[in-house]
Amino acid sequence: MLLLVTDTSGRQGTVALARAGETGRIEVIEETPLAGGMFSAQLVPQIAALLSKHALSKADVDAFVVVSGPGSFTGLRVGLAAIKALAEILHKPIVPVSLLEVIALASHREGKVVAALDAGRGEVYAGEYEVAGQSARLSAERVLTKDAFLSQAKVATVSTPIPALADAARLAGIHVEIIDRVTTGMIAALGWKKLQAGETVTPEGLEANYVRCTDAEIFAKPGGS
Repeated sequence: MLLLVTDTSGRQGTVALARAGETGRIEVIEETPLAGGMFSAQLVPQIAALLSKHALSKADVDAFVVVSGPGSFTGLRVGLAAIKALAEILHKPIVPVSLLEVIALASHREGKVVAALDAGRGEVYAGEYEVAGQSARLSAERVLTKDAFLSQAKVATVSTPIPALADAARLAGIHVEIIDRVTTGMIAALGWKKLQAGETVTPEGLEANYVRCTDAEIFAKPGGS
């Protein structure tokens, strides 16, 4: 089964083709980097170029695996809009994947795991999961101050690809599993598992997992300033 995998949640992005075998093994056929700030101009042409390079057409894509967040508001909007359009035209399923869930599973730890990413503004994206084998049950995903994150994680394992967060957790006496980086293979593997479980959405149902409100939403609330 051919998967088109996209991640536009960060400063840099990726688009990739991956194939899921009958045994569940994921082969990343090829991935292409996307330059930050240019996702809207690059994403669709790079998808077309990848497919053409491997003598494939859009119709050969069996499912779309897309990182739905957390991350850049603009990047996520652009990436998800492109996938919505393609999936609607091709009538193919979309599998949204949280980066925090990918990171939690990458810890290879059982029990309570707090996946952590830098949210900017001195804050942390923190996803609290109960991990058992290859499954991660979400308890909560939220944006926390660093102090609140360290307090929440005291009875858990912290899993993160961010060295500064790993160092802060270690200094607080918390067990840490440092992830070298989140790879396309990790994203594709979780997406494939969710696809098999029927955890898909329609183009209309695909939403960005911002975790926190956008500035526009904050200022639109009564009392916002």
